[in-house]
Amino acid sequence: MINHSMTAGAALVVHGVDDLRLDPMQPAEPESDEAVVQIAYGGICGSDLHCWLHGAAGESVLREPLVLGHEVVGTVVQAAADGSGPAAGTRVAVHPATPGDDGARYPQDRPNLSPGCTYLGSAARYPHTQGAFSQYAALPARMLRPLPDGLPLRAAALAEPASVAWHAVARAGDVRGKRALVIGSGPIGCLAVAVLKRAGASEIIAVDVHEEPLERARLVGATGTILASDADAIAAVEADVTVESSGNHRGLDSAIRGTMRGGKVVMVGLLPSGAQPVAISLAITRELDLLGSFRFNTEMDEVLTALAEGSLHVDPVVTHEYPFSQALEAFATAKDAGRSGKVLISFIPETATGEI
Repeated sequence: MINHSMTAGAALVVHGVDDLRLDPMQPAEPESDEAVVQIAYGGICGSDLHCWLHGAAGESVLREPLVLGHEVVGTVVQAAADGSGPAAGTRVAVHPATPGDDGARYPQDRPNLSPGCTYLGSAARYPHTQGAFSQYAALPARMLRPLPDGLPLRAAALAEPASVAWHAVARAGDVRGKRALVIGSGPIGCLAVAVLKRAGASEIIAVDVHEEPLERARLVGATGTILASDADAIAAVEADVTVESSGNHRGLDSAIRGTMRGGKVVMVGLLPSGAQPVAISLAITRELDLLGSFRFNTEMDEVLTALAEGSLHVDPVVTHEYPFSQALEAFATAKDAGRSGKVLISFIPETATGEI
């Protein structure tokens, strides 16, 4: 459900399963350390889709209306009153995490693992952490990353998911000259392909259940592609490093089977909670390193630099763009993984609609 007439001073709010609305909403009065950002673009993430389609993303269950959106870029229109952060007029990407601590142990140099961490547009905590799919958002100044000169806002809209992919590849260590396998060629998978190419992997084989995502993977650097139904071909890859980005137990099983003995499997796709039927015995007998990868830390700074200098080629990952007034159509397109990659919502008035 969506009210198309409500666009001025609006935010995209999920109220429950299949209940997505453009609600009238003015930005909250900023705290002294918050800046007001005029949002230009927002990318639809899988977690946004899950909240809309299922009322939950993993173990994060919707308990109150939630403004979605954490993949956002825009322009500061009001700087933080305490003088921190960028000045008005600065174009910025948003790092959506706020590390927290509830007393549990974790490495202090990996704040993405802090158990009290909150994320924009997340139902993990209650009250929920409201997101930024709105025309204006009051955001902590520490979240804002000024864009390098020459990097357009639209190109920077991929900075957050590209940082997730960058972090995942970094978990594997040095990939120069190595054979890489990427399971799942959705937006994160394709971004992982692009990051692997930039990092010097000599072979990058992408896997997906659909042909269109595989074509996008080739455009960003895959040297070969395999349909997910071809189990023998996947097993024959024997990759040094595999990135599992499907978020499906079958994908994780394929990742284990497609990795060489002594190789590494980076698990960035978020599987459902609970037991998963995968060939763990193979991981043991092959001495595979199974590495979790969750969000990111400071990688966004490197990603923005790489995007600005052109060394990270990700343009083909974006397949559709919709104006804010057509947000429901944007979400319907984004859930169709067979024909869409990253779907952007433009908060700029009178933006063209549909496929790029």
